[in-house]
Amino acid sequence: MQLNLIGRAVGVAAVLCLLGAIGARAESDDFGGTVSFQWENDRVAQTDRHYTNGVRLSWVSDKTTDGPDWARDLLEFMYPLAAVRGGRIGFALGQNMYTPEDTDAVALVADDRPYAGWLYGAVSLHAETTRYRGGLKLDVLDSVELNLGIVGPQAYGEDTQNNYHDLINVARSNGWSHQLKNEPALALFFERKWRPEPYRLAGLEVDAIPHVGGSLGNVFTLANVGATFRIGQFLDFDYGPPHIRPSLSGLEAVKGGKEFGWYLFAGGEGRAVLHNIFLDGNTFTDSHSVSKNPFVGSIQAGAVFSYAGYRVAFTHVYLTKEFGQQRRADRYGTISLSKQF
Repeated sequence: MQLNLIGRAVGVAAVLCLLGAIGARAESDDFGGTVSFQWENDRVAQTDRHYTNGVRLSWVSDKTTDGPDWARDLLEFMYPLAAVRGGRIGFALGQNMYTPEDTDAVALVADDRPYAGWLYGAVSLHAETTRYRGGLKLDVLDSVELNLGIVGPQAYGEDTQNNYHDLINVARSNGWSHQLKNEPALALFFERKWRPEPYRLAGLEVDAIPHVGGSLGNVFTLANVGATFRIGQFLDFDYGPPHIRPSLSGLEAVKGGKEFGWYLFAGGEGRAVLHNIFLDGNTFTDSHSVSKNPFVGSIQAGAVFSYAGYRVAFTHVYLTKEFGQQRRADRYGTISLSKQF
């Protein structure tokens, strides 16, 4: 009963926090920020297994003076590697869902990943600094994000998936009775990106954005390193397309401008995974689990378009096997829509 109340409280508080932040700024004369909606789904890549769906609604400020002081103090304390307190602040609400490959089975599929839902609210800081090396400009982005939520039935993964399947006349997933149990969920994500001044070639711009980062908490504990390669025009409107973590992600904010910016991109990332609740199972009680692979890699490619503060991004993601009994690698697609106000 107590965890049921926690689940509802997390959902309500996260929505109010996000809408309150947006609403408060909307009433101000100097309102400025980017609202983004991200949708990730395996059906987009013509598959139906494992990380099956993720949605996220977020707002990231343009100014570095927005947001509560307690959030800025807390996140800078958690990320002592840079002065992030003076960066942009962001708020988000998201939900992820995970299923085994065989969703027709009512009985437990012991050799495949557990059913799981994750509902969370998030607050983040993003600090940008500019450096010059050898006469070349280098933008550095430090990001830290604190996710608080719940894993288990009170994340409402079963309700969301099966009600949507009913709506589109697709068969229900039948094994949700075996999903992970209710557990408060904490994840602290941190990352540094380096965006060099682009190289100009035949009217196009080319750059590479390397990154290092990681996560701590009972949801994910991991370290990651990778890079994104881009070719297009007017690349400085972002740091790569935004995705739902722990996937390789750019800043959700987008720089407005009258130029039509676009790029094609390809990126790769390697992760050393110490803990993944969606494979290792519940932290404080027995649950279904599988033997995770300690090293995971991903490759993603797609296209991004931006004009007058709008951004549309399409991505195809390939993810190597995450656990020992997994029969084949995973694929999923992502769509992201953003608008700067």
